[in-house]
Amino acid sequence: MKMKRIDNVTARQVTFSKRRRGIFKKAHELSVLCDAEVALIIFSATGKLFEFSSSSFFVW
Repeated sequence: MKMKRIDNVTARQVTFSKRRRGIFKKAHELSVLCDAEVALIIFSATGKLFEFSSSSFFVW
């Protein structure tokens, strides 16, 4: 399957939200199962910040 940008803005936002939830879930699972400290920072196309940390990381 060839990867390409989703042209429809609404569909792109929905896909971003679903994938963001999925990657946050995977990061949480990784931190629990492997006893690892995980930090994840994501910026949306509009510049909005989303973050996840498994412990009290200091994020600027």
